[in-house]
Amino acid sequence: MIHWRREWQTLLLAIGFLTRIPVPNDPDFSEEKLNRACLYFPLVGLLLAAVGAGVFVIADQLFPSITVAVLLSMAATLFVSGGFHEDGLADCADGFGGGQTVDDVLRIMKDSRLGSFAVLTLFSVLAIKAASLVALAEAGKLVGALLFAHVLSRWFAISFMFDLVYVRSQGKAQPLARQMTRAEFLLAGLPVLPLFLFCSWASLLMLIVVLLVLKLAATLWLKRRLGGYTGDVLGGLQQLSELAVYLVLLAYI
Repeated sequence: MIHWRREWQTLLLAIGFLTRIPVPNDPDFSEEKLNRACLYFPLVGLLLAAVGAGVFVIADQLFPSITVAVLLSMAATLFVSGGFHEDGLADCADGFGGGQTVDDVLRIMKDSRLGSFAVLTLFSVLAIKAASLVALAEAGKLVGALLFAHVLSRWFAISFMFDLVYVRSQGKAQPLARQMTRAEFLLAGLPVLPLFLFCSWASLLMLIVVLLVLKLAATLWLKRRLGGYTGDVLGGLQQLSELAVYLVLLAYI
């Protein structure tokens, strides 16, 4: 039997974890609920995509520039999410770029200051993302691309939780640091399924290939460099896979 009240509270925990949206305190909070929150990360991605799409539609009516509308849409999602995943990407860039040993990488990733690797990586990813979204918007595909990318990329990121181990003893992601079962992962991916209806077979096939290659390469890399994953790593992988979705969809316009 599904306990709807408990699941609703768990969804709110996921929203509070990944965004700056205020959520009510959970009177029945438990570690079990927090552990289950990752199952709702793709749904939180759908919420963020809806924010970005809504801002774009409004801005597109107000301003004669699609570029301005896209940048405002990106700014809105960054504000609502607090740049949560972008921060993880930046920390990973500094950690892997400047660290030689596992301890070095983890220490650098924990440092809140941004180094040159982080700045260059963030600038490159955001610039390519913006350019891709502008092109998708000009083709009338932006709203669908946002929905698809935000949901699919968060499902992709949590996939590393069932075949890798968490390597930090502390951190914001530590309460979620458990190995996810395959059944839980498939359940978390249910919000992705309706979005495939808006994707051509050619782009769908290419998306599967690209994400599988990224998954394999990242898994091998993380096992060799860290022996597992951290919250920052999941954030970085979400950003890279989101960008990959935009690029694939753009290639098949």
